[in-house]
Amino acid sequence: MKLVLAAAVSCIALLAAQAPAEAAGCIKGAAVGGVAGHVAGHHGLLGAAAGCAVGRHEANKSSRQQQQAQPASTPQN
Repeated sequence: MKLVLAAAVSCIALLAAQAPAEAAGCIKGAAVGGVAGHVAGHHGLLGAAAGCAVGRHEANKSSRQQQQAQPASTPQN
């Protein structure tokens, strides 16, 4: 049993090390969602997943707004 657990942990660690880290907004959203889910009936994992999704959405929305606010630079000849 310990061998299976050790193999599973090793596989997950190797896969996690290779995945690109794009967690803009996810960390804060997951923390808030996890706490809210725990308080609302011991559903911390579900709250963390939902918080991560909302955090990513808000970060992407903010990024789009910042890009639109910057004036487009055109070369003048």
